[in-house]
Amino acid sequence: MGNQKKLSIIAFSGDFDKLTAVFTLATGASAVGYETNIFFTFWGLDAIKRKQGRAFIGSNWLTRLFGFMMGGLHVTPTSRFNFFGAGPRIFRRLMKKNNVATLEELVEAAKVLGVNLYACEMAMHVLGLTKDDFIPEVKDVLGVASFLQLSDGGQTLFI
Repeated sequence: MGNQKKLSIIAFSGDFDKLTAVFTLATGASAVGYETNIFFTFWGLDAIKRKQGRAFIGSNWLTRLFGFMMGGLHVTPTSRFNFFGAGPRIFRRLMKKNNVATLEELVEAAKVLGVNLYACEMAMHVLGLTKDDFIPEVKDVLGVASFLQLSDGGQTLFI
C-alpha cells in the first residue's frame, strides 16, 4: 500500500460551515480510497466532543468557561451570517431540502468510512481537556511532531 494517497486535514475552526468542509473533504477522500486523517485543534476540538450541548468541562474555572462556550456540533455557529444562532438551522434545512448530508451526517459517515480522528495534545492542555472528553472514535492524542510524521507523504489542508 505504499502508493496509497493520503489527505490530512487540520481542523482549527469550530464554525459550522468550516467543519462541514472538513468532513465533506474527509469523507469524499476516504470514499475514494485515500488514507484520511483529521487533526482537531483549539475550536475544532468542539466537533469531537463526547458531551453535546453546553457543559462546564475542563480542569479549572477558566477552561470550564471555554468548555461551556464550546457546545458541540448542535450549537456551533456559522462563520458568517450566524443570525444570532439561526444560521446553522437555516443551513441544515437547506442541506436537507437539497439532499446534501448535514454536518452530523458527515461526522457519522466519517466514522463509518474509517477516517482517522486525532486530537491536538497542546490545545487539550490549554483548554483543560482529556481524551475522555471526546467521542470514542478519536484514535489518539497527538503532538505536532507526531501529526507531521503521520501526514508525511500526503497532502495537508488547514481549515
